[in-house]
Amino acid sequence: MSSPAILEVADQVFRIETGLYRHGLAACYLVRSHDRLALVETGTAHTVPRLLQFIGELGLTPAHVDYVMPTHVHLDHAGGSGDLIAACPGAQLVIHPKGAPHMLDPARLIAGASAVYGADGFARDYGHLLPVPKARMIIAADGQEFDLAGRTLTFIDTPGHANHHGCIYDERTRGFFTGDTFGISYREFDQAAAPWLFAPTTPVAFDPESWLTTLDKLMAFKPTAMYLTHYGRVDAPETLVDGLRESIRALAAIALAEEDRDDPGRAARLKDAVSRHLVASARAHGVDMDHGRIIELLALDTELNAQGLEVWLRRLEKSAAGRVLK
Repeated sequence: MSSPAILEVADQVFRIETGLYRHGLAACYLVRSHDRLALVETGTAHTVPRLLQFIGELGLTPAHVDYVMPTHVHLDHAGGSGDLIAACPGAQLVIHPKGAPHMLDPARLIAGASAVYGADGFARDYGHLLPVPKARMIIAADGQEFDLAGRTLTFIDTPGHANHHGCIYDERTRGFFTGDTFGISYREFDQAAAPWLFAPTTPVAFDPESWLTTLDKLMAFKPTAMYLTHYGRVDAPETLVDGLRESIRALAAIALAEEDRDDPGRAARLKDAVSRHLVASARAHGVDMDHGRIIELLALDTELNAQGLEVWLRRLEKSAAGRVLK
């Protein structure tokens, strides 16, 4: 295609760089069938102009978009949804039932992101969030199929990373658009023998037991490829899934080791433990990159993973439930 930020990764499946933070951190995907289009993930409001430009480069218009399908409502996945629905007159937003209220009224998403990043940081990185009218939404059911001019896209309910997460199965390529459910695998780490994956335990609904069950559910489809939001296509998922399962368990164990140590230093200890674990995991996989560069590439995920584990711990403590992984 005309830009190195756009790559056809499968039959009429285009990976599009969102521009968030750095190249190679977050992608969205355009799926084409004849002259009909679906967008899986939206990036942020800042991403939308490049999506519309690419549609024009294909010789099509926003009126050819039938579906906008964010896997969940975290802003790197769904921040541009309102802008896309406004720009694409016939498109419908396909959304998980638990994510729909946040698309209808994004006030809580805006408040939460502004609290974390500050008003200036939110504007710089995410721009704004427009609401999506209810009439333009399809509340997706598990297993619901969507026809894209003869190409079947199936919504699969996939809790674990978030309780409002859904993956999209493309029957034509036997590939899943996995959002965060099949983990993170940055292409910079591909110097190793195979892609290195790790689990994103981002706030606020990490649920390791549900996630492990979800992975079994995805693998039952016998997919040949996974299209990751972070980042790009990975093949032979059956050879990668056990490593992802181990990442989920290991990160949960890091949190559980702090279960009885609820003091002001816990957040810092979690962050340090997550950082050490991710670096050790990368090294064990064969990554021989400079230590400082590994830390740099994983800085955002280290922070978010530690925050998510802290939220999970507080939820466990509040319920007094405890958790034992299989």
